[in-house]
Amino acid sequence: MTNIKNEYRALVANLLQSGQDKDDRTETGTKSLFGRQIVHNMELGFPLLTGKKMYFNHAVVELLWILQGRTDIGYLHENNVHYWDDDYKRSGRKDGTLGPVYGAQWRDFNGYDQLMELIYNISVNPSSRRHIISAWAPHKLKNMVLPPCHYAMQVNINNNKMDLLWVQRSADVFLGLPYDIAMYGLLLELLCHNTEYKPGKLIAQLGDCHLYNNHLKAANEFIYREDTSELPTIKISGDGFKFRGGRENPDVIIPKKKHIQLINYKPLPPIKAKLNVGK
Repeated sequence: MTNIKNEYRALVANLLQSGQDKDDRTETGTKSLFGRQIVHNMELGFPLLTGKKMYFNHAVVELLWILQGRTDIGYLHENNVHYWDDDYKRSGRKDGTLGPVYGAQWRDFNGYDQLMELIYNISVNPSSRRHIISAWAPHKLKNMVLPPCHYAMQVNINNNKMDLLWVQRSADVFLGLPYDIAMYGLLLELLCHNTEYKPGKLIAQLGDCHLYNNHLKAANEFIYREDTSELPTIKISGDGFKFRGGRENPDVIIPKKKHIQLINYKPLPPIKAKLNVGK
C-alpha cells in the first residue's frame, strides 16, 4: 500500500537530486520538476506528515473556510491562520477579502453551488464520473490575490470505497504541499462520514513541483531524519455534511471545527522555512 510518508519523502529527494534550476515569481529561485503524482492509501492512517511537526489547525481552518464559501481574511485571523497575510498586503486590496478565491468558486461558480451538487450527486449517483469541483474561473483570476494553486478535484466511488484526486498547478513542496495533502485528506474523510463509503486512495496530480532555494537546507534535514512514528488517525463526530432548506432554497450544513479530532499525532520537531511571497 502506498504511504504518504514514503511518497512525500521521495518527491523531496527527487527534487534535491534532479530538480532543474528555474526562476519564479517571487525572485527566490527554485529546484523544479513538472508532472508528478503522489498517492496515499487512507487505510494506513491520516496523511499528516510526522517527519516534521505540522499544525493541523491550519489545514482544518482553511478547509472549513473554503467549504463555507468564505474569502475573508478575518475568519482566518480569528482561527490563528496568517499565511495569507502577505499576499493580501501585496495585492493592495482594502476590503478584507482575498477576492473570488477557492470558496467563492466552490460555492458560487457563476451561480452554481459545486459543493452542494457534489454531495447530492454522490448520494444519488455514486458511480458517476462527473463528481468534480473546479476553482479555475479565468475571467475572475485578475481579481484574486493569488490564482488557485489546487484548482480542481474529482471523487470516484467503487466497491464501497471513495477515492479523491486533486490537481495542482503549483506545489510549494516543503511548506505548502503538506497542508494541501492534509486538507484534501480531511475533505475525503468528511465526504465519507455517515455514508456507506470508506476512504480509499488520496491522489495528488502535481504540475510545477518546486523547492525554493531558501528551503534546500531544510529539505535536506527532513529527508535524513529518522521518522518511525505511525500516522495519526481522525475522529469525526456530528452529522457531517447535511442538506437543509428543501427544493426552494437548498443549502448544505458544513461541519464545525469542534467535530474534528486528531488522534495519536507524534511528530518530530518542526523545521522552519521562510514563506516566499514576492513583490
